[in-house]
Amino acid sequence: MILINLLPHREAARKRRREGFFVSLGISALLGGVIAGMVFLWYQAQISGQQSRNTILTNEIKRLEGQIKDIATLQNEIAALRARQQAVEDLQADRNLPVHLVNELVRLLPEGIYFTALRQENQAVTLTGQAQSNERVSELLRNLGNGSAWLTRPELVEIVAANTNLGGRDARRISNFTIRVRLLRASEAQKAASGASAPESARTGAAPGPGFAAPASAKK
Repeated sequence: MILINLLPHREAARKRRREGFFVSLGISALLGGVIAGMVFLWYQAQISGQQSRNTILTNEIKRLEGQIKDIATLQNEIAALRARQQAVEDLQADRNLPVHLVNELVRLLPEGIYFTALRQENQAVTLTGQAQSNERVSELLRNLGNGSAWLTRPELVEIVAANTNLGGRDARRISNFTIRVRLLRASEAQKAASGASAPESARTGAAPGPGFAAPASAKK
């Protein structure tokens, strides 16, 4: 028996293909949405993780900055303590400076000169006195410049000729002078003595002894 299909099979086939196409399109759209959502969630997770790491790094940076400030404060405190310690040590070492000053002036003073005034401001010492002649003042300057481990850089401020009364009608011509010289601190004198003793020991081949090098005797 022969069966004959009288239905519009071409329209039904087209309808099935169209329905299949829409179904495939929907599945593709759904699959694309799922993939896009997964990618979005992955990127969001990466961003959240990076933000968490950035927060940790920021907190660590702040903590390190606080430690750096603490270290800087400690360094300033240490520097201040060292400065105070150095000041105390300098004061202890400089207690005998007036004694050294007087001893050096007595030792270096040539004959024919006497001091009338002595004034000290910090390390600057101003000497005022009278001399029998300008040559005596020059000798004093040489002694101060070359013969002392405690005095350095003598400078003649002024020298003025004058007459002094010896009694009756006798008079003598003298020179009134003012000299400025620098008094070394104990640490500076020690360094200067060490520097002066090193070439001497190299020349003689002997090791320098402890303490200050003995200054040359003043010429009388």
